[in-house]
Amino acid sequence: MKTAEVLKTEFNVQRIRADFPILNEVVRGKPLVYLDNAATTQKPRCVIEAVERFYRQQNSNVHRGVHYLSELATEVYEEARGAVRSFLNARSGKEIIFTAGATDSINLVAYAFGNLGLRPGDEILISEMEHHSNIVPWQMLCERSGAKLRVVPIDDAGELVFSEFERLLTPKTRLAALVYASNSLGTINPVEKIIARAHEMNVPVLLDAAQAGAHLPLDVQALDCDFLAFSGHKVMGPTGIGILYGKENWLDKLPPYRGGGDMIKSVTFEKTIYNDLPHKFEAGTPNIAGAAGLAAALQYVSAIGRETILSYENELLRKAVRALAEIPGLRFIGTAANKVAVISFVLEGVHPHDVGTILDSEGVAIRTGHHCTQPVMKHFNVPATSRASFSFYNTEEEISKLAESLQKVREFML
Repeated sequence: MKTAEVLKTEFNVQRIRADFPILNEVVRGKPLVYLDNAATTQKPRCVIEAVERFYRQQNSNVHRGVHYLSELATEVYEEARGAVRSFLNARSGKEIIFTAGATDSINLVAYAFGNLGLRPGDEILISEMEHHSNIVPWQMLCERSGAKLRVVPIDDAGELVFSEFERLLTPKTRLAALVYASNSLGTINPVEKIIARAHEMNVPVLLDAAQAGAHLPLDVQALDCDFLAFSGHKVMGPTGIGILYGKENWLDKLPPYRGGGDMIKSVTFEKTIYNDLPHKFEAGTPNIAGAAGLAAALQYVSAIGRETILSYENELLRKAVRALAEIPGLRFIGTAANKVAVISFVLEGVHPHDVGTILDSEGVAIRTGHHCTQPVMKHFNVPATSRASFSFYNTEEEISKLAESLQKVREFML
C-alpha cells in the first residue's frame, strides 16, 4: 500500500472536493461534514451535467425510434451500458442489465431463479451480515418454493466464519448470495475463496456489491461470480439506477422478471417470444437519464483510479479509528481486519439517535439506526449503532471535526 506522503502528491482532495457542489453547503450554520456515504454518495458536477444534458438536449425514448432524438437517446443509453461493462470488466454488454438499484437486481434474480424449478429441500445460502435487501427476497423465494434459507454466522469481529460457510455448502445448496462488503460493519468478505469453494460444488454465487462498488476495484471475470448487483447512487451516480451483472449462460437460463415493452421480439394473444439479452430483462421505458449519469459517475471514478481511491480511504479509515478510539466510552461494532471505510460504534450511555441529532447540530452528517441489518444488531446485542462512512472527498479535518463533535455529545449527555 502507498504511503500517506506519496498519496498527498498523487491525490489532491481539495481539487476533488471542488467537483462536488454540495460539499460547499452550510448546515445548521456550520460547514457540511458529510459522513453518510454508505447510505448514498454525493454527486460530482459531471454527473449532474450528464443528467441535465439528457433532459435538455437528448430526451426521447430508446430503441425502435427512427427519428434523430430517439437514435441519440439510444446511443446514450447503450454507451452507458458499455461504460458499466468496462467498469466491471464484463465479457459483453449482454451481461449488463439496467435495474432500479441493487435491491431491484437481487429481487430480479430471486424471482427468476425461483422459476427454474426450486423445490422443497433445496437451500439458499446467505450470511448473518446481509442487508435486508439480500435477506427478504430469498425469504420470499423460500416461502413460494418450499426451499430453506441457511445462514452463515459471523464472529464477534464481524467476520464471516468461513468454516461454517463450507459446512453449510452442501449438495442441497442451489445458490449462495453474499455481501461483498458490509454496509453496517465495513467487513470485506473473502469473496474469491467463497466463489471458488461454491463453484467446486457447482453452486452459483451472487455478490451484493452495493458497498463494494464505491470502494473496491470490481472485475467480474477475475472474481468469477455468476451475478453481481450494485446501485448507482452509492458510487457517485444518480438514484433510481442500478446494475445486475450476470454471466451470459445464466441470464439465458433465467426467465424474464417483468413483462411489457422492449423485452419482446413478438407478441400475439397465443404466444410471446422474448427479446435477446440484455433487453429480455428491461421491460418498459428505462431510466435513460439515470444511465447517462451512472456512466459519467463510473468514468469519473475510473479516471481518479480505484486503487488510488482505496489507498486514500484506507488511510482515512486508520486515522478515524485512531481518533475515535480516544473517546471514552466509545465501542466499535465490527473490527474485521479487512474493511472498507465504514465505522459503526456505540457511545456508552447515549442512544445512537441522540448522537446523530447532536452531531447534526454541528453540521456533521452520520447515519444512526440498524442500517437495514437487524440480524447484525441482534448479534451484537445492540438496538442500533452510529455509523460514519467515508468517501474519497472526505478529509482528515473532517475526521477531527467528527471526534470533536463526539466529545461534545459526551459533555452534553453524560
